[in-house]
Amino acid sequence: MQNAPSARTIRVLGIDPAAAGPTGYGIVEAEGRKCRALHFGALRVGEKRKESAGAALEAVHDLICDLIRKFSPDAVAVESIFSALNVKTALRLAEVRGVVLLAASQHQVEVFSYAPREVKASVAGYGNADKRQMQLMVRALLAMSETPEPPDAADALAVAMCHLQADAMRTRFGASPVSLPGKSSSRSEVVRAAAATQGASSRISSLR
Repeated sequence: MQNAPSARTIRVLGIDPAAAGPTGYGIVEAEGRKCRALHFGALRVGEKRKESAGAALEAVHDLICDLIRKFSPDAVAVESIFSALNVKTALRLAEVRGVVLLAASQHQVEVFSYAPREVKASVAGYGNADKRQMQLMVRALLAMSETPEPPDAADALAVAMCHLQADAMRTRFGASPVSLPGKSSSRSEVVRAAAATQGASSRISSLR
């Protein structure tokens, strides 16, 4: 009698980009139905932002590159821009997302994008869940001994879990990757974000 095939292991880097506050990050690994958090936190770039916008973006870029090198994720999942944001905030958020996409592309890691309500519905079962509810659900689903702090880190873990659910559904039903809502390859999304991040990229180049 043959042994049952081992469950596929997938590792995802989730990112909760922020225009002004901390950018959350979290690494979630799934083996079959078992998920666990490997690493999480939030990058506070307040002091860097006082120096220049470019310095803050460089810090985000360095963080993402470092996480990819250390944990070798199979995919990067990032929260998309909330359409109700004002133009100034949306542009700042687009710059941060552009830097995340750039780092992923440089390391040949595919990027998947999910709307905030999609992430909340996937993890908490409710598209309007607040940050505390998300923290508690993330803790429960990942069987963590403590509530993940800060909330930005819990949000990033939730983004990673949202991708894992989408990936499991695609694997189960054999759906084509391009049919998934919010999905795009790092290359194509970098191209779409180029206009919003052109200034950011030039500032990063001038710092190196």
